[in-house]
Parts: sequence; structure tokens; C-alpha cells
Amino acid sequence: MSTTSSTTLVASDLDRTLIYSAASLDLSMPDAEAPRLLCVEVYGHQPLSYMTERSAALLTDLAGSTVFVPTTTRTREQYHRIHLPGPASRYAICANGGHILVDGVSDRDWQRQVETRIAEECAPLTEIRAHLATTANPAWLLKERVAEDLFAYLVVERSLLPEEWVKELAAWARPRGWTVSLQGRKIYAVPAPLTKSAAMHEVARRIGATRTLAAGDSLLDADLLLAADLGWRPGHGELADEGWSAPHVVALEERGGAAGEEILRRFLAASAV
Repeated sequence: MSTTSSTTLVASDLDRTLIYSAASLDLSMPDAEAPRLLCVEVYGHQPLSYMTERSAALLTDLAGSTVFVPTTTRTREQYHRIHLPGPASRYAICANGGHILVDGVSDRDWQRQVETRIAEECAPLTEIRAHLATTANPAWLLKERVAEDLFAYLVVERSLLPEEWVKELAAWARPRGWTVSLQGRKIYAVPAPLTKSAAMHEVARRIGATRTLAAGDSLLDADLLLAADLGWRPGHGELADEGWSAPHVVALEERGGAAGEEILRRFLAASAV
């Protein structure tokens, strides 16, 4: 008699999907009914990101029964500030797919593949940054940053940002092999080959995953959700604001920390099937 083993890979975005700042937790219930919170990130000697204790227990169960892969646009340094509950994840995806961490260390073979594709298919980062510098208006530009020498983003005063500027930037960047997305107060310019989905597929190949589950809230998570066998998005975030959907992606009604809990419940239920 032969048996077949199955491996479920769970690739989940972190910020505003599983972990939340105090402001984004959306604690709309009476104070006395608010859930207990676990701080999972400290920055500048101050608590920064949280999960509800219920989410922490669910994630511990999930990480013990699946291959849980934190999947984030954060840089490696920013990711390492996060201390999630449960067993440590062997794999993590950082810099929007630019780095696959194996036991906390970036996989050099994957780095080379990503760097080669970007060099072959995209205009150089220096050209993109030069364009941003000459077209962004200091009246609404707060910061300009580069992440891992892979992509650039601007922090802006959203109320002063002309909507047409983002559209014009996207139109300029597209033929140069770059994508543009506006998420909250940040405008991201990312090489088209730099995706969370490509990194997820690579991890799935390495572990022999038979099923992939994913969750995310932002436009940079759309490719990850489309690439997974099943996906979930919360009731907040850019994808929800745009009414984004796909046949195999469930649009949840829950928002804030409650959405994080519900996503983890859905992951657990789907992985048990």
C-alpha cells in the first residue's frame, strides 16, 4: 500500500495582513472589549507592530502544521526586527521577492537570478531615481528611499499629491520595465520581474509543495494572490479600496486586527483539507 504526503506552503504578507501598527489595528469595539495584544516589533526603542493574542495562537498552530513563509516588501533589516510567535520559519521572502532567506540568510543563487533578470529586462535603478528626483515636487515629497539596491519608493504628503503625477510616472516607467503603485503615503517604483509570486514559486519548488495559500492587502500582493491555489484579502487596504478580486481569492469583510485573525483561521482550515 502506498501513501502520498502533501506539503502546504503558506505565503503571507505581514504589515496590515498579519501584523498591525497601533493605528491600523482598527480597534472599533468598546475599550473594555478590546483584545489583548502581543507586541511583535520594536523600533527606536518603542513598540511598533502587534498581533492579537488569538492571532498569535493561531499562527503558532499554523507554523507547526504547514511551511509558513513570511512574505514582505520589507528589507531584510526591517524584517529581522519582527519576532513572530511559534516555531521559526525556515524560509522568508523579503524585498518584494528580491531575497529568499533560508534560516535567516539570503540565498545567493536566488539573488543572482533576480539581479540577472532585472539587468536584462529593466532600465537601471539610477535612471528611475534620477527621474523621480527631477519630477517629484518638494511641496509633497517627504522622503526618497532605496530598498536593498533593488527598488525605490517615495514617502509623500498624500493630501497634496496630484493624482495625475502617479499616472504619468506609471506611464513613463512601464516601457522601461518598471511598475508603479501608490500605497498609503508611499509610491513604489519596482522592476517588473521583482515579484513575491516568483519567490513563492521558487520556495514551493524547493520544498515540493503540493498546495499554496496566500494572503495580502496591497497592490504589491496581487501577483502573490493570483499565483496561489487559494488566497484571502482583508476588508481594508489598497486591494479592497479598488474592489480587486479573483475567482480563487476570498474578499473578507473583517478589517484591522480582526482580519488578521480571520486570515489565520482560513489558512488553518484550508491546510487541514
